[in-house]
Amino acid sequence: MCKARAVGRLKRIAPIFAVRDLDAAMAHYQRMGFEVRAYEGGGYGFATRDGIEIHLGMVPEDDRRTGSAYLWVDDADDVAAAWRCAGVEVHPPEDTEWGQHEGAVVDPDGNVLRFGSPLRG
Repeated sequence: MCKARAVGRLKRIAPIFAVRDLDAAMAHYQRMGFEVRAYEGGGYGFATRDGIEIHLGMVPEDDRRTGSAYLWVDDADDVAAAWRCAGVEVHPPEDTEWGQHEGAVVDPDGNVLRFGSPLRG
């Protein structure tokens, strides 16, 4: 029998997206309003905004893995409009049966960043 014990509080999470061109990936997230920086050791980058952090890790050109993450936002339509104005292709937010107004952005490597806000009542 295993006895569970307190192991401390989980504080945050940062998805790691596989990218084949780090500079292109960082430029994409910078257009979306993220601050970006490359790891000094190379092959890795960071995109941060409003307490959100996405890691960008280089993979070989033939590596086709992708990732996804979900962002809860105040207003999905506002976020979509701002990203569209920055030249980012946005799948426009739509109402869902689970009570969210959701859209999505696919980065140059196929990673999906879904975003949503509660339906307005």
